[in-house]
Amino acid sequence: MYDFKPMGDRGILISFEQVISPETALKIQQFISKVEAERSPSVVEIIPAYATVCVIYDPFLMDYGAMEDYLSAFLDGYDDNRPVSANVFEIPVLYNKTTGPDLSFISERSGLSVDEIIAIHTSCEYLIYMLGFVPGFPYLGGMDERIAAPRLKVPRQKIVPGSVGIAGAQTGMYPIESPGGWQLIGQTPVKLYDPLRTPPVHYSAGDYIKHTAIDEAEFSRIQELEKNGGYEVKTWLKS
Repeated sequence: MYDFKPMGDRGILISFEQVISPETALKIQQFISKVEAERSPSVVEIIPAYATVCVIYDPFLMDYGAMEDYLSAFLDGYDDNRPVSANVFEIPVLYNKTTGPDLSFISERSGLSVDEIIAIHTSCEYLIYMLGFVPGFPYLGGMDERIAAPRLKVPRQKIVPGSVGIAGAQTGMYPIESPGGWQLIGQTPVKLYDPLRTPPVHYSAGDYIKHTAIDEAEFSRIQELEKNGGYEVKTWLKS
């Protein structure tokens, strides 16, 4: 059921069922929670993805074979009903033709009005499956497939930080300026990644994002607060 493979000279990759689903994500979070609760000094970092977990370890404290045995113990007798605490982070978004240049395309493709797209996009608490391809980029699952859209055939060279996009049946947010091929539908004024902040990213894999629609005045207000570190993201425990 679980597969172990070496990742370089100090990493071990654990593969779960190769299905992108909330059930697989929950198993991964349960595993991480158990490891964290009794974390060995040998464990340096734990990096979850859709259906895998990469554990970075100190080979001077524990070799590969011993680390595999150590991690295997947390997978034995799995309790699928074991609760895992998760936070919901409310991220405000300005949806318009300037911040969301691909709203019209998604509207034409789906047959929905822009207002309907916004209402659908803000109606869900999205599960964060993993973070990548740049610091703090959350790959969010659970989006309504009525507003699903393919990636751009030619990616944009520069995307404004805070841009919110859709790719396939996923949605996500660009924390920093970067290239990208997702269909852009809006922008958040929240500073999603700040290397000088502790922690640099508000959320983690296994948490949830809830988007709310705001107007230009509120966007500017939050943006000003963020310049001075004065904006606090609303957060609550997932029920």
